[in-house]
Amino acid sequence: MSSNPAAFRRRNPLTGEWVLVSPHRNNRPWSGATEEPSKVELPAYESNCPLCPGNARANDTSNPNYESTFVFKNDFAALTEHEIEPVDASDLFQEQSAVGEARVICFSPEHNKTLPQLTEQELLSVVNTWQREYSELSEIYNCVQIFENKGEVMGCSQPHPHGQIWAHQHLATEVEKEELSQKAYFDDHSSALLSDYVAAETKDASRTVCENDHWLVVVPFWAKWPFETLLVSKDGIADFIALNQAQKLALASILKELTTRYDNVFNTSFPYSMGWHNAPSTLEDKSHWVLHAHFYPPLLRSATIKKHMVGYEMLGESQRDLTPELAAKILREVSSTHYLEN
Repeated sequence: MSSNPAAFRRRNPLTGEWVLVSPHRNNRPWSGATEEPSKVELPAYESNCPLCPGNARANDTSNPNYESTFVFKNDFAALTEHEIEPVDASDLFQEQSAVGEARVICFSPEHNKTLPQLTEQELLSVVNTWQREYSELSEIYNCVQIFENKGEVMGCSQPHPHGQIWAHQHLATEVEKEELSQKAYFDDHSSALLSDYVAAETKDASRTVCENDHWLVVVPFWAKWPFETLLVSKDGIADFIALNQAQKLALASILKELTTRYDNVFNTSFPYSMGWHNAPSTLEDKSHWVLHAHFYPPLLRSATIKKHMVGYEMLGESQRDLTPELAAKILREVSSTHYLEN
């Protein structure tokens, strides 16, 4: 809680965007976990789930009886292998083909286990799958987007734990912003923006949620979502290909800790959209890039009170009441043991 009556803005150096922070609007930004713990019980296997082992999917296909992670081409992919005939280019009407492919990653054969409920060894299998899939797709495509939408509120149509990969030649808009910003920073400072940011946040510590030898999780200085976090490599690696075994083990560990802390804030399966940003694969020099993931959760004050980006956020710029420092403190102080295990 802040007694300072002044609003202020913070700039995201990765994208150049600003966020309006209004801590004075909320005299009670943190109300605690006032609701009963959410204990929705799903079965380990669901006969109607198209992601469970052995079950039928679209297009007359079926899943194998997989026992770990399982990857398949998205049956309803947003990207295709076909090119279009673009309209005649002009300043007002520009169009291009979006050639690529999309895949689905089932994190576990068990229908009722989200990331924080997996063991670190099971999470290591997820990390290994991310690395393998990225390595393969980055040989073909310039931009490989690994992401997860968790929870119905984030548009996830299947509760079975899974993520996606969309790969294409064009640079996605957010990746292009980060490429330009990180390159400009490196040209000015002869160091990577996110490496310098890790050093500064480690020294400050007010926005740190958790860390280990190879990874840091912070609520970023410029966060726009209430409990947004940035998971970033402390070793300055540029993409998944560069991950060694120690870094992968540490990543599995910190993924379990972060997602557990999320669930423990409101004793619920915490929804979010998360995604990895790797250096574009065709870059000859990746010195300015650092591998990182963004977590964007919508929950604000309880399991049912959400932040909506509407009105001013859509027409002006992002706005928040809960300061990043307070959000980090809340995440830092909740238990790292999942509430369903207590």
